[in-house]
Amino acid sequence: MEKMKIGLVFLGSLLLTSPIHAADPGATMAYEPPRCELLPLPDDQVAFLHDSAEVARWHFDPKYPRPFFYPFNGPSGISLTRMGHPGAQNHDHHRSIWFAHAKVEGIDFWSENTKARIRQKHWLAYEEGNAESILAASLGWYDEAGAELVDHELIAASSRDGVGGQFLEIQITLRPGAGRETTTLEKSNFGLVAVRVAKSLSHHFGGGQLTSSEGTRGEEAIFEKTAAWMDYSGPITSGTGPERKTVVEGITFYDHPGNPRYPTPWHVRSDGWMGASFCQREPWKIEAAKPLVLRYLLHAHSGEIDPAKATLIATDFENRPGVTVKKATKPHRQFEAKRNGP
Repeated sequence: MEKMKIGLVFLGSLLLTSPIHAADPGATMAYEPPRCELLPLPDDQVAFLHDSAEVARWHFDPKYPRPFFYPFNGPSGISLTRMGHPGAQNHDHHRSIWFAHAKVEGIDFWSENTKARIRQKHWLAYEEGNAESILAASLGWYDEAGAELVDHELIAASSRDGVGGQFLEIQITLRPGAGRETTTLEKSNFGLVAVRVAKSLSHHFGGGQLTSSEGTRGEEAIFEKTAAWMDYSGPITSGTGPERKTVVEGITFYDHPGNPRYPTPWHVRSDGWMGASFCQREPWKIEAAKPLVLRYLLHAHSGEIDPAKATLIATDFENRPGVTVKKATKPHRQFEAKRNGP
């Protein structure tokens, strides 16, 4: 026993005096945590952080029919989107911010009335920085028999707007599924990217208002019309007890001028949703030799929509390079996602 005590004392003194244990202030201080981070979480989730505060989250658990983003927080820290319809359970497929299409080779990927599913196959890259973070993932659209109809590359870039709000840039690249040369997205109002806003932001259930880039307002004036951007703004409440307060915030949804069929027609409703309706007027055939690339931008902002500011943001988005995923050149990485250009 006495020998064991001596051995433990010696080991303790060795750890305290060993150069391996000694702190290296230079090495420690050389690392500066980025302001825009990605935090993988249990149950197939990834949180987007700005200055360590969560602003959005990506969910890809296979227990859901398809992946989605929730929350999508405004400047108050409260989500400006919601899960499902406020008054109809048959719209529970409206999961905050999601991808879907009603008719893909005759298969319904929009509702939850079939066994067609969208699944994340694997993540490709997590990039972090002071200006933005970028999540890249590979998804697949599978029919009821499990055949992949669409190979879907997702890029989601998160950044701050400088005044408390946030941007979520979405880039999708769609290719025919494994073993296919073509896949047809049939004509439909439903798809490809949609947003279900918080109840209080909706016009019917809350105090919100729909506004388009064309200066029109409300569902009747906007429904199935084309526009460069769409906005849903309204009251949002944060805090509890004496600290509870209501402010106005909103989401502006931008179509990119480089997208086919720009400006897109919009499927909007006073009950609280807006969708970029890519195939509203005619189908689109995705070809192996010519993937379909679409870019959109969501801006969670404070106050009512300011058309002049929205125009400036649209111009900035137009001039912003897209993102490419490629095999990594750095060690300990399989892929990297980088902005195009020099």
